[in-house]
Amino acid sequence: MKTRFSKRAKVFDIGITAVAALLSVGIMLFGVFHYGLSNTWPELVLNLFYIACLVMMWMYFFDIRITTQQFNYWSSVCVGITILLRDILFAPPLMYYSLHLACSTLSVLLLLMLTFFYARKEWKTYSKSNLWMIFVVDCLIALLYNIDIMLEPRDEFTDYMLTEIWIRPTITYGLVACFVTEQAKQ
Repeated sequence: MKTRFSKRAKVFDIGITAVAALLSVGIMLFGVFHYGLSNTWPELVLNLFYIACLVMMWMYFFDIRITTQQFNYWSSVCVGITILLRDILFAPPLMYYSLHLACSTLSVLLLLMLTFFYARKEWKTYSKSNLWMIFVVDCLIALLYNIDIMLEPRDEFTDYMLTEIWIRPTITYGLVACFVTEQAKQ
């Protein structure tokens, strides 16, 4: 099978990202079935968008029926929807208001960055630092959620929440790695 990327480092980079995200989504799907759909249906909805991102990443990697522009648009939409659903509209209750405020602010910033960087016609003009800032902000959001989970008492859902928090930054890393490579080809 022909791949879009030829450098071994990029192939390894994107491959590891896809495998890590796939394992994380698998663990979350197991959690949905283990704890029941009535308790975990929001996670199932988010996982559908994560799976869509992974499928598009796979199609883009193997150069199967998806152009760079289509990959750009639909992956941005899927990640944007997960940000809107999980972090803005249905934000989980956090232990400290300052953490909640920081997560909400960073989530809105991330949504604006995705809209600004990915939704323009001349998306190939972005610098690498602009693209990596999307990943950095997403990691900061996940880190703040992680801190909040560690401050709260542990329960049976804690391990699944810790896994779910890091799925989107993993997918964002893969998407940005694809875009940085594509941007470098120009």
